[in-house]
This record gives sequence, structure tokens and C-alpha cells, in this order.
Amino acid sequence: MISIYRLKQKFQTLLRPLTKWLYKMKITANCVTLSALIGSLIVGFVIWQSADTKEIFYLMPIWLFIRMALNAIDGMLAREFNQKSDLGAYLNELCDVVSDTVLYMVFIYAADMYLVITIVILSIISEYAGVMAPLVKAKRRYDGPMGKSDRAFVFGVLGVMVGSGIFLNIIDYILWIVLLLLVYTIFNRVKEGLKEAKNGQ
Repeated sequence: MISIYRLKQKFQTLLRPLTKWLYKMKITANCVTLSALIGSLIVGFVIWQSADTKEIFYLMPIWLFIRMALNAIDGMLAREFNQKSDLGAYLNELCDVVSDTVLYMVFIYAADMYLVITIVILSIISEYAGVMAPLVKAKRRYDGPMGKSDRAFVFGVLGVMVGSGIFLNIIDYILWIVLLLLVYTIFNRVKEGLKEAKNGQ
């Protein structure tokens, strides 16, 4: 299934020198994870408080790119520098869900409120569907077409649209597409998790 997640390996390669430097500076994976959460809370709060100034939405694509980099870095620190921990596993999943919720909810200022709320709920369910896979002895599922990276890309584009004031009349239509793709993503993650579990028996 097409997804920006497939580019993760190339993105990690670009970030590896920075990751090694952070390791030398004694920065842990959990510190990076928490930094991404704190940054998301700050950016969400700033946009929420200044939403009447549409240009503030330009912060969204900038921060979403930085957050994507931080998410890749914390994973590399954990895997490649022996920093995996049970606490890290919890933080990785919970911080992502909280960050997504805070960042995407600000779009109620630019789109249909109920549509945005529904997308936030479906985003949480899609991540939960991925996390549940190990319960049936499958790997954590990241299947698209509307995974975390894909949502970040779409909402980054929407941030540019709101900030620049262009094509505002089609934002709700874009969000309807996101909603439908999220429904399919949930179905896809459950399906692929069950298939993997069955093949592993």
C-alpha cells in the first residue's frame, strides 16, 4: 500500500549523523520522544491562541517536519544504540497520539469542526489497530494509506493552505478524503495483522 512511511529508511539515513552526535552528547531516545511531545504541545497552544492570524498556521508544516525527524531519531537511538526500554515503548505510542490530537484539533478554526474531531478519533483508532497486532503475535502494523507520516504530510499542506489563504474552500473535501482513507487504514491494519498472525502459526 502506498505510504510516505516507505520513505522512512532513506529519511533515517539522512538523519544518522545527527543521531550519532546526539548519542555522543548523552541525549537518550526517551528525551527526544518527550521533546517532540513538548514541542507539539507548545506549537498547538501557540496556533490555538493565535488562530485568528491565519499566517500562524505556517508553523504547522515546519513543526510537523521537525517532529517527523525527531520521531525517526528516537527510533534510531533506541534500536542502534541499545536504548530500547519498556518505558520508551509506552512513551513512543502515547506521545504520538497526544501530539497528533493537539496539532490536528487546531484545524477546527479552518474546517468543519465535526469533521476534524472525527479524523482525530479515527487517527487514534488507526494507531490502536497497529499497536494491537502483537496481541495476535504479529508485528506492530504501520500499513497505510493514511498512517502517521501520511497524516503529517496532509496536515502540513493544509497548514500552508490556511496560512496563505488559498483553496480554503476545498479543505473540507480534502478532510473527507483523509477520513475515508483512515477508515481503510484501520481495516488494512487489522487485515494485515490477522494475515501475519495466521501465516506465523
